[in-house]
Amino acid sequence: MSVMERNSLSASVLWGLSIGIGIALCGLLMSSALYKARTAERYVSVRGLAEQEVDADLVIWPITFKETGNDLVELQKRIDEKREIISAFLETKGFKKEGISYSAPRITDSQAERYEGNKSDFAFRYLAQATVTLRSKDVASVKKTMEQSGVLVGKGVVLAEETWENRTQFLFTSLNKIKPGMIETATRNAREAAIKFAKDSGSEVGKIRKATQGLFEINDRDPNSPDRKLVRVVTTVEYYLVDK
Repeated sequence: MSVMERNSLSASVLWGLSIGIGIALCGLLMSSALYKARTAERYVSVRGLAEQEVDADLVIWPITFKETGNDLVELQKRIDEKREIISAFLETKGFKKEGISYSAPRITDSQAERYEGNKSDFAFRYLAQATVTLRSKDVASVKKTMEQSGVLVGKGVVLAEETWENRTQFLFTSLNKIKPGMIETATRNAREAAIKFAKDSGSEVGKIRKATQGLFEINDRDPNSPDRKLVRVVTTVEYYLVDK
């Protein structure tokens, strides 16, 4: 074999080895990238719940009453008188004038109603309904005063039956004060659920992949305790799972 032939053979062998090594390295790199991609796709989605009972810190109490009459001017005078009686009653219980407001009276004219029966059956032509509203942060005092509202009946105030439109509202307005703690609790509960799942699958919980905070819900604790609220929030968290 000549020198030229030997050199050509050596070059071919080196070229083949280079290609083989390159293919092998490429395969290793692709295998590593594929493993990392699959590892990154391993995650668990869990939810964490946080609940807290709180007391209402604001109450809106509409006191609705009725008056009847045949003369609108006289009817308005009696409405004003009853408003003053209710306001005085509330002020004697320690509530300030700034928290008391009046709504415009709603007056029904029986003679103007087309679908009524014999209009002569009505003793009074006009029926008025008016509301005095108390707004206060002293929830306990309002509840106590509500229990004593029968005093108004004794002073000639015809209290109307409470409706959905004119219902007493107990509200909780300090949500921002308890938000951080509740979110922390919900997230902690979510991680505990993720740890349990990872343990069952032979993995460990890694970093957070994505987290979503649900809306805060404020509801009555029960129908008989509207001044006691239940605040609730659910967070959804996705955690990466890694091998032990």
